Amino acid sequence: MTQPVLKIFSYLPNPRVWKSLITADLCGVEVEVVGVKAPELGTWLWDYDARPLDESERSDDSPHARKGRRGFSGTLWKTDAFLQAHPFGTVPAAFSPDGATGIFESNSILRAVARAGAANRQLYGKTDYEASRVDSFLDANLVFAREAQVYLLGMNNLTEEMHGRMAGAYEFYMAGIEQSLNDTSYIVGDELTIADISFVCDFAQYLREGHYADQLKAKGFMLISENGHEEFPRAFEHMLKLSERASFAERMGTYLNWYRNKMSGVKDE
Repeated sequence: MTQPVLKIFSYLPNPRVWKSLITADLCGVEVEVVGVKAPELGTWLWDYDARPLDESERSDDSPHARKGRRGFSGTLWKTDAFLQAHPFGTVPAAFSPDGATGIFESNSILRAVARAGAANRQLYGKTDYEASRVDSFLDANLVFAREAQVYLLGMNNLTEEMHGRMAGAYEFYMAGIEQSLNDTSYIVGDELTIADISFVCDFAQYLREGHYADQLKAKGFMLISENGHEEFPRAFEHMLKLSERASFAERMGTYLNWYRNKMSGVKDE
């Protein structure tokens, strides 16, 4: 078996992990993923050698007990070594094969996988300048994804200010993606790069907003992405077409089926 180029610990399924797995598949390298569904991650030891903890190991006086943040409430169990490797204490959390180096933020993990597989397929630009342009889109994507995370996690306590901030971020980001596809087949030129992969996975996660349509309407808010396929047709078509490719579909599964059904007028069962 091929030695994994990275080991990733995260809640699963996670579109932010799919970015790296799709890239690894396309580049012909292995990435090891360890984790469970988000609600169960609070019973695991966060470490290079992550594992589920027995109830007896989850005590308030444990040296690994930490206060949950960023979408996790209550107590989490993180080793000192984990926090040394991942100072912000978030997931997905990637490690070099020997566990000595931690890599955090999903787009940084994505870059690491693309570099590791560059000998097999160039997904991170063919020149330094092109790679820097890819980075520009990855950075823009990160800003958007941060806003989306706050928005989606805050649905139960959504304010007019939060909704307006998300609407502005959405408009700005999607206008840029739409413009980038004006004269080229992909976001950076005429070949697939990790800029496209990051966009597809993170935007697919943002579209979960649609699951809150009734809740938003009850509070007097519009669904921000409601008419996105008309406002940003190239960007939406790009996402949907790529998500149907075998390399994407294998990892994303049925994640976007609800949206396709909505667009075709088919009701989810």
